[in-house]
Amino acid sequence: MNLNIDAQKDMTYDAIVVGSGISGGWAAKELTQKGLKVLLLERGRDVKHIEGYPTATNNPWDFPHRGRVTTMAAEEYWANMRTGYTANEEHRHFFENDKENPYLEKENRKVDWIRGYHVGGRSLMWGRQSYRWNKEDFMANLKEGVGVDWPIRYEDLAPWYTYVEGFAGISGNKDGLDVLPDGNFLPPMQLNCLEKEAKKRIEKAFGKRTVTIGRTAHLTQPKQLHYDLGRAACQFRNQCMRGCPYGAYFSSQSATLPAAFKTGRLTLRPDSIVSEVIYDEKKGKATGVRVIDQNTKEVREYFARIIFLNASAFASTSILMNSKSRRFPNGLGNDSDQLGRNIMDHHLAAGASGMFEGMEDQYYYGRRANGVYIPRYRNWAGDKRDYLRGFGYQGGASRGGWNRGNGVDGFGADFKESLTTPGPWSMSLGGFGEMLPDPNNRMTLSSDKKDKWGLPLIVFDAAYGDNEHKMRIDMMNDAAEMLEAAGFKNISAYNDKTKNPGIGIHEMGTARMGRDPKTSVLNSHNQIHTVKNVFNTDGACMTSASCVNPSLTYMALTARAADFAVKEMKKGNL
Repeated sequence: MNLNIDAQKDMTYDAIVVGSGISGGWAAKELTQKGLKVLLLERGRDVKHIEGYPTATNNPWDFPHRGRVTTMAAEEYWANMRTGYTANEEHRHFFENDKENPYLEKENRKVDWIRGYHVGGRSLMWGRQSYRWNKEDFMANLKEGVGVDWPIRYEDLAPWYTYVEGFAGISGNKDGLDVLPDGNFLPPMQLNCLEKEAKKRIEKAFGKRTVTIGRTAHLTQPKQLHYDLGRAACQFRNQCMRGCPYGAYFSSQSATLPAAFKTGRLTLRPDSIVSEVIYDEKKGKATGVRVIDQNTKEVREYFARIIFLNASAFASTSILMNSKSRRFPNGLGNDSDQLGRNIMDHHLAAGASGMFEGMEDQYYYGRRANGVYIPRYRNWAGDKRDYLRGFGYQGGASRGGWNRGNGVDGFGADFKESLTTPGPWSMSLGGFGEMLPDPNNRMTLSSDKKDKWGLPLIVFDAAYGDNEHKMRIDMMNDAAEMLEAAGFKNISAYNDKTKNPGIGIHEMGTARMGRDPKTSVLNSHNQIHTVKNVFNTDGACMTSASCVNPSLTYMALTARAADFAVKEMKKGNL
C-alpha cells in the first residue's frame, strides 16, 4: 500500500499543463515562476532549441528538390491538406502527417486542420504577426446580437498585453489607431522604398486607411531579459519556419520554456498523449489526467491541483469531449452543449497583386520576415457595409522574377551577370477576414472510428457563411482599388472560394468564454464554469475571432489566468 502511495506522490504536481505550444509554454512559464511544481505534457516528440532544427542553416542545394514541394510528398504524407507549403522540404518535418493522424469531415463542410505534434507545437511555425484586439472586438457580439457576450473587456487584458509583449519581444510602429491599439514595442522593421510610396499614395486617396509595417514577434533590438535567455536579434534570413537558431523570433523553445526550466520547477514529458481529464465526482473537481505514451502505448495517470489545457483549440476540446462521467456524460464541463461548437478561423485567399514600373535602381536589405499591414476600416468610423465586422490586409512589395527564375536561356559572361539582376517590382495585399461564431460550425467525436491509440477521431462539420462570402468581395475589390490608386499596373484580383476554415491556422471558439454557464464553457478567468480547477487558454476559449492574428491574445489570456489560478490556490479556493 505504501508503494502505491509513494508512486502516486511521484506523479503528483501542483499543476499540469497539456500542450507546449504558444499558450502552453506561457502557462508553464507563469506557473513555475510563481512557485508551482509543473508537469508539462506534450503529445509529440521532443524538439530541442537549435539542435532540433535540422534544416535551419541549409543552403538551397542541400535539399533534394531545392526545398520545393513534390507531388509524392503532398500525396503520401499530407493527403487531406489543401495547402502546399506544409509539405515543403525545408520544414515539413514540423507539420503533422495526416495519414498517420487522420481526422474526418462532413461532405462539403470541411476543415483544414494543420498541426504540429512536437515540443513547441506551432510556436515554431507560426507567422509571428502579433496584434492587440481593440475595445470594440470585445463588445461586438453584445452590440450586434451575435453569439454570446465576452465576459471580459479590453481594459481587463490591456496590462497583460503589455506584460507579454515585453517578454516575447514584439516589434512594431506606434500608429495611434483605436482600431489597432499600440503596444509595448521594440523598434519597428522598415518599409522598403516602394511600400513607402504605396503608403503615401493609398493614404492620400483613402483618408481612413492606414498602411504600416507589420507588428511581429521578432527581436529587432533585444533587451537584457532576452539576452539572458540566449536570444539574439533577427538576422533577416526569413527562414523562420525551419526554426531559428538565434532565438530571434518568439517560440516556446527560445523563450518561455528556458524561462520555466530556470526555476527548477518544470518537468517536461514529451510523447505523452492526454486522453482525458480525470474527474472526481465526490470532490466535484478534476484530480489529474490520463496519458498514453505515443510510442509504447503504456497508460499512466498524473495528478495535480490545477490543470491547464493548451493543446490547441481542437485538441483541447477533444480531450474535454472524451472526459466523460456520470456528472458529465457529454464531456467535461459541457452542461451548455457548446463544447465543440462555434468553430472560427480567419478567412483569407482574397485580395490582389500588381506590377510597378519604376524604382529599378533601388532594392532592399536582406530578407525581412515581415510585411505591410492595413488595419480594418470596414464597418468602422462611420463606414457601413451589408455584412458585419471587417478585415485587415497583410502583404508587401518586392523585386522578384530574377532571370534564373524565369527560365531565360543564355550563355557566357553577360548571361551570368544577368542572373544577378532582379526583376520588376510587384506588390500584393491579402485579406484576413473575421469569421462569425455559428453553433452549426462544430466538431464531434466519431462513435466508431479511432486512431492508433484507441481515441475517437474528430469529425469536422463547418463552412463559411453568407457574412464571410459578402466580406470577401470587398477583400478582393478593395485590394485592387488601392493598388490601382498607388499606380500599379497589370492588377490581378482574386477570391479563392475553394478554401476551407482552418486554412488560416487560427482555429478558435470550441469551448468559448461567457457570462452564463448555460451558453458557454468557460468563465471570465478561463475556468470551466462547473470544474473550477480546469483552465483553457488556447484558441478554444475565444468567444469571437476579430480580424487580427490571435496568438498575442492567447498569451495575454494565459498569463492573466495563471496569475488568477495561483492567487486562488493560495486562498484555498482551488
